[in-house]
Amino acid sequence: MNLLVIMSHDLTDFQIYEAKTKLGIKKVKTLPQNLQKIWGNINPEGKLPKDILVEIVNWIEENSNEKDYVLVQGDFGATYYIVDYCFKKNRIPIYATSKRDVEEKVIGNKVVTNRVFKHVNFRRYEKFKD
Repeated sequence: MNLLVIMSHDLTDFQIYEAKTKLGIKKVKTLPQNLQKIWGNINPEGKLPKDILVEIVNWIEENSNEKDYVLVQGDFGATYYIVDYCFKKNRIPIYATSKRDVEEKVIGNKVVTNRVFKHVNFRRYEKFKD
């Protein structure tokens, strides 16, 4: 079973370990650099650029089989588009959940904030059911 990673940063070692032990992943496949650049730079203006997202869809089609996991995180509209595609093609779309710890320090007349995100687990996207 494969895990395709569609997001603009790399998985941590812990996330890869969890994917292998809890999801049964044998191989992790990340977007090639040219597609990662597209995914990380979705234009926020105007309509969703489906014409460039077709390249991501084609990559999923070429690099996965039914019941493979696809980790999708990014621009909300693009994420929805890819997750919908995954449901229609019998892939299992997932996302990573995290816990955020915030530390604030007052240094002189400044407040310095440090945010640390810690991976919690992978969660399946779910369809709404009546």
